[in-house]
Amino acid sequence: MSKNAKVIIAVLVLIVIGVGAFAMLNQPDNRDFGQKVEDAAGRLDEGVDDAAREFEDRTPLERIEDGYEDATDGNAE
Repeated sequence: MSKNAKVIIAVLVLIVIGVGAFAMLNQPDNRDFGQKVEDAAGRLDEGVDDAAREFEDRTPLERIEDGYEDATDGNAE
């Protein structure tokens, strides 16, 4: 196999992985109401706002962004 063919295959693999990751991180929120209540109850110690946010329909990417913001907001609690 030539070097060009290996590069093309590597690029195609990266594209497939990228499209799959994009699709996975932007899928709709499929949690039912009971799961949302459980998640909210688990976040009550972090504040009522964080717990209430669990009732919103958010994609996995939005949930990751919220976790990042919570971790870097400068609040030690």
